[in-house]
Amino acid sequence: MSNGTDAVTQSPADVVRGLYASLSEGDVPGVLARLAPEVIVDEPEQLPYGGVHQGREVFVRSVLGAMMGYAGVAISAAEVFEGPAGTVVGTLTGTLTAHTTGEEFPLTIVEIHQVEDGTVRRIDVHTKNPHELAAFYARAEAGVTR
Repeated sequence: MSNGTDAVTQSPADVVRGLYASLSEGDVPGVLARLAPEVIVDEPEQLPYGGVHQGREVFVRSVLGAMMGYAGVAISAAEVFEGPAGTVVGTLTGTLTAHTTGEEFPLTIVEIHQVEDGTVRRIDVHTKNPHELAAFYARAEAGVTR
């Protein structure tokens, strides 16, 4: 994990790359270090953890906790594209594997990040197939496959 002075000198794209690296490694302290204390994360409403979440701890509990409570997450690719004024677009692809059934679900996410002062202030999350993803989580919770 980098210290606070390193984060300030990183480009917005590097901050998001670090966030994705920490997510891939399951490094929750590393994730928290790259998020602003009052980060806003907007997830698709269809998901069990959908909606607008504010704050690092809320994000970890409500989004990561729910997501990883039902399935293991394996990120196979992450790309980051820096735009103007701290805007960064990231793409994540990977596989979710339900803890209860072993069912695998291909994950494709596009995120729009707003980075200021070396931390992510806002993330707008867009999944390729939110209704199918919600159905996967429902099956995982119930312990059934399709």
